Amino acid sequence: MPRGDKSAYTDKQERKADHIAESYQDKGVSTKEAERRAWATVNKDDGGGKKSGSGRGKDTGRPAAHKGGRKGGEASAGRSAAERSASAKKAAATRKRNAEHHTHR
Repeated sequence: MPRGDKSAYTDKQERKADHIAESYQDKGVSTKEAERRAWATVNKDDGGGKKSGSGRGKDTGRPAAHKGGRKGGEASAGRSAAERSASAKKAAATRKRNAEHHTHR
């Protein structure tokens, strides 16, 4: 199979690459570079094409799209203690207010 041949990729992987490339293009990245990055991301997430052989479609752990928990805390790290405290108080008040509206039966 020559380099760049996408025949081993599933329709879902191709859609994923299209969406990723589109997102990069919206941010001003060239079409060629956006495509390159998109397929690199699909390969990183899924370990390459899934169409052939046994074990096809096997889960590959933690894809880029599921990094949420590990990235947490970065936003609050750059803020002062007073800002964090104010934010926490506001959040607590919101939770309390919502609890009053949604009492469990």
